[in-house]
Amino acid sequence: MLNSQTLKRLSIAGIFILALTLGLREINQSGSGYPNFPDRVISANEKNISISIPTGATGAEIARLLAEAGVVASAESFFRAAVANPEAGSIAPGTHLLSMKISGKAALEQLLDPKRIADLIKITEGAWNSEVFTELVATQTWAEDPAQSAKLVVLPKGITALEGVLFPAQYSFAEGTSQVDALQSMITRFEQAISKLDFVDPERKLTKQQLVTVASLVQAEGDLKDFAQISRVIRNRLAIRMPLQLDSTVHYLKNTRGEIFLSNNSTKLKSPYNTYQNYGLPPAPIGNPGLAALKAAIAPAEGDWLFFITVAPGDTRFTKSFSEFSNWKSLYQKNRKAGAFD
Repeated sequence: MLNSQTLKRLSIAGIFILALTLGLREINQSGSGYPNFPDRVISANEKNISISIPTGATGAEIARLLAEAGVVASAESFFRAAVANPEAGSIAPGTHLLSMKISGKAALEQLLDPKRIADLIKITEGAWNSEVFTELVATQTWAEDPAQSAKLVVLPKGITALEGVLFPAQYSFAEGTSQVDALQSMITRFEQAISKLDFVDPERKLTKQQLVTVASLVQAEGDLKDFAQISRVIRNRLAIRMPLQLDSTVHYLKNTRGEIFLSNNSTKLKSPYNTYQNYGLPPAPIGNPGLAALKAAIAPAEGDWLFFITVAPGDTRFTKSFSEFSNWKSLYQKNRKAGAFD
């Protein structure tokens, strides 16, 4: 699920300097002396106009686009609204659906509204690459097969698998952006995220690629509040060469999303992703982890736990004792049959 709904940032820093580019009068406190449509109630039935914001567009360029299209009465009306609102720096590139003849303030509000972005691509935390590709196809923006475009991207240093590095966020892309560049921007977001974390193993046992794999397991196995403990269980099992026995890896290889129950036959499937049948980590991540899961991979909690189980929604328990785990498993089965997880 999404913990963060972040739009791709479009910088309009130094916005006061852009007034010179626009050739506008010096900004004054009264805000008078320039054309501006009055604020009004905007009907849901009004016809919208599509405005494409290019990647890297300046505040001046955005203001000019809006004025030329008749969205605002003047470039300055939008410019002044942007100066007054620090969120103006979050305008995303891409196609925005805007009303006609609105005030500069209303235009800014619509540009900041993700519901007005056409072909918004939403990548949830833990999404598989196959699900990301489905999102790309659904926009009908590109004719190419995303799986083929994915072969042309450049992976970060120390990373060998694309699964795991398409960073979960909301994306919109300017008209003319290639599908390869769209995928590359998701990878760039991943690189930006791990650069803020100092993404190295504090125990010096796992590579960067393995850390991303751990993060994907953590993301798939539990709630945010349990991430650090799950990370520790994984490490504790790896340390004693105990199979991870994680249901999420089997669901991944079976391509089953949202399932709680895992049959005994499923645990016997032959695949390097089956952590019931193989020791160690799976060969690659099982999804694209979010920031919290990436952090948990490098900052596991302290503890001697070897087992964990969610006995009811929101109630995940950790223990070193197999007998205690077995008792909790019976409770989980009772709760599942009673419909607690429906």
